[in-house]
Amino acid sequence: MKTESKPDNWIKFLGTAGARFVMIKQLRASGGLWIHSQAANVIVDPGPGSIARCAMSRPKLDPSKLDGIILTHRHLDHSGDINVMIEAMTEGGSKKRGVVFCPKDTIGVDSVILKHAEAFPERIEFLESESEYAVKDLKFMTSPRHRHPAETYGLKIKLAGSSVSLITDTAYFGGLEDFYKADILIISVVFYEPRPDVQHLSFPEAKKIIENIRPKKAVLTHFGMTMLAHKPHILCEAFARESGIDVSAAYDGMTLPV
Repeated sequence: MKTESKPDNWIKFLGTAGARFVMIKQLRASGGLWIHSQAANVIVDPGPGSIARCAMSRPKLDPSKLDGIILTHRHLDHSGDINVMIEAMTEGGSKKRGVVFCPKDTIGVDSVILKHAEAFPERIEFLESESEYAVKDLKFMTSPRHRHPAETYGLKIKLAGSSVSLITDTAYFGGLEDFYKADILIISVVFYEPRPDVQHLSFPEAKKIIENIRPKKAVLTHFGMTMLAHKPHILCEAFARESGIDVSAAYDGMTLPV
C-alpha cells in the first residue's frame, strides 16, 4: 500500500489564542508556533501551556529536539513557557545546546528569562530591526520594529525555497506590507473591528494587508474575544470568495505544509 509522505517542512500551530482574555480562559491554546525544516526545529513565542501542547500533539513534539526558540516580544501570551522550553531544549541544562533569539528588553530589569536559564543555551542572540539570523538551514529576517508597547519584531522566514512572513502583534502603520511580501502570510488578528487605542491588528486591517500583498496563502491566527465571537473560519471563507486569495483561519493543532 502506498503511504502519503510527510512534508519535510511544516509549521504547527500549538495555539491560536490572542491577547489576555482568550489566553486566560484558554478558549484557544497559547502554545506558539513550531517550525520544522529539513534540519532544524524552532519554536516561536511559547506562551502558557506550550510544553503541554507539545505532549498533546499527534504525533508528539519533543522539545529536547529543539534547535532554537524565538520570542517576537516579551508579553506573557508569547513568553509564558520560555523558561520551561529552554530547560527542555537543553535537557534541564545538562546539554548546552540551541539558540534563543529575543529582543533586548526580555532580559535585564524584569527579565522574562530567568537568570539560571540564561546559561543553558549555546547562546542568546538579541533581535534587532531588519537583521538576518539562522538556525541550521532555517534562515529568517526581522521586520522593522512594530508599533506595540514592548520591543516587537515580526519575521520573514526562508523555508524550502518559499518565503513565510509572520506578522505578530502591532498597530497598523503605513508601509507595513512592504517588508512582509511573501508566498505564505501568517497574521495575528486580535480584534474584529479596529481599536485605535490598542496596538493590535483588526480584521479589516488584516484584509487590507492581504489584498495589498496577495500571497499564495494567508493564515489568520492569534484571535481575541471579538474575533472568536464572529467565527474566524466563516470570516475567512467569505473573504477568500470575495478576494480570490487562499485565506484560512488557523486552529489549535493545525499543521501547515510548506
